Amino acid sequence: MNFKHIVLAALLAGQSFVMNAQDKAPENWFNLDLKADGVFGVSTEKAYKELLKDKKPKKTIIVAVIDSGVDAEHEDLKDVMWVNEKEVPNNGKDDDGNGYIDDVHGWNFIGGKDGENVDHDTYELTRLYKELKNKKRSGKEEKRFQKIKKVYESKRDELEQQNMTVKAILDALTTVKEHVGKDNYTAEELTGIETEDEKLKSSLAMINRLFLNTGAEDYKELNTSINEWGDYLKNGLDYGYNVDFNPRTIVGDDYTNVDDKIYGNADVEGPDAGHGTHVAGIIAAVRGNEVGMDGVANNVRIMGVRAVPNGDERDKDVANAIRYAVDNGAQVINMSFGKGYAYNKKAVDAAIKYAEKNDVLLVHAAGNSSLNIDEESNFPTKRYGNGKKTAKNWLEVGALNWKDGADSPAPFSNYGKGTVDLFAPGVDIFSTMPDDKYEALSGTSMASPVTAGVAALVLSYYPELSAAQLKDILVSTVEPLEEKVKRPGSATPNIQFEELSITGGVVNVFKALEKADKTQGKRK
Repeated sequence: MNFKHIVLAALLAGQSFVMNAQDKAPENWFNLDLKADGVFGVSTEKAYKELLKDKKPKKTIIVAVIDSGVDAEHEDLKDVMWVNEKEVPNNGKDDDGNGYIDDVHGWNFIGGKDGENVDHDTYELTRLYKELKNKKRSGKEEKRFQKIKKVYESKRDELEQQNMTVKAILDALTTVKEHVGKDNYTAEELTGIETEDEKLKSSLAMINRLFLNTGAEDYKELNTSINEWGDYLKNGLDYGYNVDFNPRTIVGDDYTNVDDKIYGNADVEGPDAGHGTHVAGIIAAVRGNEVGMDGVANNVRIMGVRAVPNGDERDKDVANAIRYAVDNGAQVINMSFGKGYAYNKKAVDAAIKYAEKNDVLLVHAAGNSSLNIDEESNFPTKRYGNGKKTAKNWLEVGALNWKDGADSPAPFSNYGKGTVDLFAPGVDIFSTMPDDKYEALSGTSMASPVTAGVAALVLSYYPELSAAQLKDILVSTVEPLEEKVKRPGSATPNIQFEELSITGGVVNVFKALEKADKTQGKRK
């Protein structure tokens, strides 16, 4: 999701995020340094120049990207993709005996044996609503069903209303274009237009507001963003909140059996790998090759594990994706996904414990709904069972804006003084996209891989660190942000930044490397 899409979502939901047209993020800003470059990056470039210039990494770290898919042939990623050396490509055999045939770069848990792949899926809310609706309910289940029914119907109604608004905006764009008499126009060209035509007058007011809030440069850019958002809404109505849609038949597994782990196919890219490819580039796009962009870490391999459709991921797939990554050597797992409801939390909890037992760090995006997740549900979570115990190998990451002062938190980022561990750059992050393309996207989905990249970089130089030590180093070396800021979703500064997370700071690889150097040899 790019920043304009997030702004549009907020506007259509009645919020207001103002983004001036001249605002532009500095190139590569997430790798820059606050003091040296004047932008709150994670000090990657400074670390390479000052701390690592005479050092060699001790170990290549495998980072699993559990996501929508990764373009393994991308010009900036193909040289850093994990390769299962024990597997012979495309021979239709399970050469290494791990149960997964031809898993050369990873595995796809939302594909079928025939090569067909799940693209869209429903939301977990929809699946729960359908399951409870179609069964004989106990008193406790009836109470839960009524709550879920109310939320489901509200969400679907909201999308239908927004869809109507999008149609009205598109009509207004056309009305103004016809009046201007050109195929394209800018906000400046609308200044001074006076009319007694009520439709044109209301259309001008609507379009001027959109220009102001989204920062779109012209009609074509704005029209594209509105149409893309319209497609998102349509997908939500046709797939996400559609109780009659069920793509799981493509996978062909026994979905109710969490012990059924051998399913899917070896296609780690899938039909829509934009999100996962972008995440992978942030972590590890080849550095210094003068192509595209530079990732955070320079001595890692990306393992693609496809488990996230256009819709909500399923708990069985998440659990098996974590286990696959652990079993095949990943030491850091990035999870840029989440949802408000869980179907089988026990299965995911067991997988998290498995990762913890095997010393694997899990890095998770906090979410993009401007919510306090101390109070609101956001799955998967570091909290086991009823929440009294938490995983020691889990990092929850909020998104930082490249703007400073009151605008430092990304306006869409979830937060939580007791839940979110730290923040990382997550607005206008330029990274890889399928077919050798590049794009700037925004979200905690981008902040999480920045943090995963930092973790992998530190671990590659100090591989003796345990996952718990690595987490402790990252959270204890954050760069503090001592500002009064806008609480995500709010338009006015009303909270200290330190109230948004456990640490009150931003991950910093320079400081983390310094502390790791002092910690080495003291493995817990």
